[in-house]
Amino acid sequence: MTLKVGWHEALAWRMERQLLNPVGNLSVADTVRRLCGVQSQVASSAEMAVRVRRRSSQAGEVAGALAAGDLLKTWAMRGTLHLLTPEDAGIYLSLLAAGRSWEAPSWQKWFGVGPREIQALRIAAREALDGRALTRDELAVAVTKTPGLAHIGQELGSSWGTLLKPLAWQGDLALGPSQGNRVTFVRPDQASARWAGVPEPGDAAPAAILAYLSAYGPATVEGFSNFISRGRVSKRSLRTWFAALGDRAAEVEVDGELSYVRTEDLDALAAAKPTKALRLLPGFDQWVLGPGTDDPRIVAPSRRAAVSRQAGWISPVVVLGGVVAGTWERHGSTLRISWFAEAGKPPKRALGDEVARLGLVVGSELATEIVAA
Repeated sequence: MTLKVGWHEALAWRMERQLLNPVGNLSVADTVRRLCGVQSQVASSAEMAVRVRRRSSQAGEVAGALAAGDLLKTWAMRGTLHLLTPEDAGIYLSLLAAGRSWEAPSWQKWFGVGPREIQALRIAAREALDGRALTRDELAVAVTKTPGLAHIGQELGSSWGTLLKPLAWQGDLALGPSQGNRVTFVRPDQASARWAGVPEPGDAAPAAILAYLSAYGPATVEGFSNFISRGRVSKRSLRTWFAALGDRAAEVEVDGELSYVRTEDLDALAAAKPTKALRLLPGFDQWVLGPGTDDPRIVAPSRRAAVSRQAGWISPVVVLGGVVAGTWERHGSTLRISWFAEAGKPPKRALGDEVARLGLVVGSELATEIVAA
């Protein structure tokens, strides 16, 4: 018999799985692993996403985990920079590589680079990075010495890194320690002794999907597709991968919609009770990025523009019972909370407690200002 639950219960269970209620006590690396990676274009937001999920934390611990090889930073889901554990990174990268976006005619026309050039670039980059970290410009100089690659030097210097993403997805490079305001690149197999490589997609998919369901379930095939690539992976591949899960995944009905969870989580989901837990989460947080800002259960459609802003900016959010109930900004020593009217009366005590907890994370006592939005 198919388990039937409501979204209030499902989101309460998901908050627990994402170390938000109760707040977790996992290591930095295990917190990142639980979330299937942490988006990290903005380093301060990525660190805060980890720290707000840990009962005890310190500034600089994410950088320390990167330096120790406990984490890697690379282009991953949806082509964006992520923190990933070296043991698990390959299962997500493999599915991105399976999309073979660099073989599309539009890609080849735009960049003047086809599969043959990408393969040559892979070899040249691995050789150039062997035993050393290189800045973007240094890497461009090194690889453009390869016959047939001289014309890509300007594109390699772009901060978007578009030509380097296929190399990241195939495990040829990751981001290394910064040199001032300049990024560097390294080989992941040399950056961490725990690098597990990039398996074949058919082997990677079950692990990646089950990890996603463990943190973001109940979820649909479309939801996982949006998380990984927003259309870069074929629907046929996705359906095949989900079908291959067999009895490791189970269908559940959430307010009438069929979704998937790990079979081992059925009992915990069935026992979940709605929660009024409130959390302040940073910009680009996995709570909204994992299911996507267009998921109406997390972000009301009328509020999406307040959360997903221009130029791809994702606002810091207030989450109440799993639903985004507002956004927040820090102005010096004041935290200004824009509370959504449809969320009801602001729970001032809970907000005050969370602001105080956030103050410990940022190392500054914060005053609270609540405005209607």
